[in-house]
Amino acid sequence: MVMWIDLIIEPFQYKFMTRALIVCVLVGVMCPFLGAHVINREMGFMGDALAHAVMPGMVAAYAVGFSPLIGAVPTGIAVALIIGYMVKKSNISSDTSIGILFTGLFALGLVLLSLIGGTGINVEDILLGQVMSTSTMDVYMTIGLTALVLGLMLIFYKQMVFIGFDFEGATVAGIPASKIDYLLLVLLSVVIVVTLQVVGIILVVGMLITPASTSTLITRRFSTVIYVGILFGIVSAVVGLYISYYFNLPSGPSIALTSTIMFTLAFAKKWRTA
Repeated sequence: MVMWIDLIIEPFQYKFMTRALIVCVLVGVMCPFLGAHVINREMGFMGDALAHAVMPGMVAAYAVGFSPLIGAVPTGIAVALIIGYMVKKSNISSDTSIGILFTGLFALGLVLLSLIGGTGINVEDILLGQVMSTSTMDVYMTIGLTALVLGLMLIFYKQMVFIGFDFEGATVAGIPASKIDYLLLVLLSVVIVVTLQVVGIILVVGMLITPASTSTLITRRFSTVIYVGILFGIVSAVVGLYISYYFNLPSGPSIALTSTIMFTLAFAKKWRTA
């Protein structure tokens, strides 16, 4: 028993692990909360696109010595609003708009990365995440952004659920559906940017939708999907962090793989009882 307690406590004798744990728990709460809406509205590709499209902002922030969050947040919000505008104001489909911006901005990020090579930027940290290197400022920024996202999600929870299940009905009922759609896109971009520092550009969608998807295998009630998804999100983030620490593995893949294993177990159980 004492040995297990030591294993749990030992990592947190290091301040970087304490900072990493705080960020992981916050991401574990935010992602399933928003992820339930993303799944309900089939916006998974949007999340993937936003994760890649913020790369120019991240690289620019790295290059001048700032936290990548400072560059990624405004870039993500701008891209989300542009995609929303293109979809609503033109005959270009959402997938087409997302694909164009996704590839163009990700390519721009790679070009910038090549042009400013030698500045100490670790490409692996951007692509796969490195929550172990989270600074105190990053923690404060993550706490602030988490409070903002959760606050707005709770304030507009009923409207977002109504719109997600019946957009036309919500419009007829007098809800400003288009404006709340833009708000959802902005919140999605913020959550993705915060999650990038944990699991990186490549794996961010897995953290966004996998815990919530696991939850849908257990319950169908939307509010319960969110609560159970948050539980899965926190567990996968924390367990993945421990695996990363004790086995000297990249934190992002460890967390994403833990989340995937939990989904696989839940799916197997549902399949056996079907």
